[in-house]
Amino acid sequence: MGVAGELRGYFGVTIGDVVAAAERDGAVGVVGVDIPIGLPVSGVRAADVLARRVVGRRASSVFATPVREALLAATHAEASAVNLRATGKGLSQQAYALARKILEVDAWAPTAGCAVIEVHPEVCFATMAGRPLVHPKSTWAGGEERRQLLAAAGMLPGADVGQAGEYAAVDDVLDAAAAAWTARRYADGRAVSHPDPPEIFPNPPPAAIWS
Repeated sequence: MGVAGELRGYFGVTIGDVVAAAERDGAVGVVGVDIPIGLPVSGVRAADVLARRVVGRRASSVFATPVREALLAATHAEASAVNLRATGKGLSQQAYALARKILEVDAWAPTAGCAVIEVHPEVCFATMAGRPLVHPKSTWAGGEERRQLLAAAGMLPGADVGQAGEYAAVDDVLDAAAAAWTARRYADGRAVSHPDPPEIFPNPPPAAIWS
């Protein structure tokens, strides 16, 4: 989603493809990504713990970020065993399924040529509202709740978001708009870091979820 003057949708197979498509319309200053950035070697990230507090009843939408070694494992069983040794908790199939995307962003971010920040849409929406949201995003009530927040923030997507609208689910488009809202706040120096300052791991980058 672009934020310079109007909201636009972009589609790509990889994060690099999406940003390249956006850059054809002009320079990109900040990219907000709903993927963990800053991977632990042990324990639980402070960003994930704090994000759960922000979203309240939507806490189940924030999964614990796997340790880097687990993401590199060849099978889910191996990854879960590695994560259990490092953090005391195994790894869900859902989290392991995101391993390729997490590592993709991890490799791409240092080459991006612009600021790349981690966001979580539910944290973004809770920050917009000043409270945890009431309804799940997959429900009609939840969709309306999020649309109203985006409209009030001047970030509600229009009827036509291009190719992205052909492939993305409704809640995915609303989530992307929320991420764009936080990216704009970051560019303006108004975004909030969870934690503040970001957590430092042995391998960069630092970890924080922004809103």
